[in-house]
Amino acid sequence: DIHRLIKRMDDIIDAVDSAVMRIRLYQIREMRDEVKLTARLLVQATSEVAEALKLMRSPKNIEQIKASCIKIYGYENEADTVLRNALARLFDQEKDPIAVIKWKEIFEILELASDRCEDVANIIQGITIEAS
Repeated sequence: DIHRLIKRMDDIIDAVDSAVMRIRLYQIREMRDEVKLTARLLVQATSEVAEALKLMRSPKNIEQIKASCIKIYGYENEADTVLRNALARLFDQEKDPIAVIKWKEIFEILELASDRCEDVANIIQGITIEAS
């Protein structure tokens, strides 16, 4: 389980790095509001992951770990909603097909990062339950 946890945490970093690289590669000059909001949600989710990992040092912290995981799930759900709405708005309003392709890819990568945060929370909960 620890190996899976480390792998999924690395997947979060890889997805965020991939989104940043796409933004640079595509020479994005102005960031869409949905990307800014999703970035904030990812920061909150990963901060909560860090908190849960610290709490895992003691089996007495099971309730706080559970609360951290619930927060992570909330951030992931909010990011899903933001990104779903972003795609709908993109397809509805953007007339440049190249821009649609670029932004769709960036949104999908951010969605992956968000999903990996949820995966990490699931693994943390599993490890905590096994240890208790």
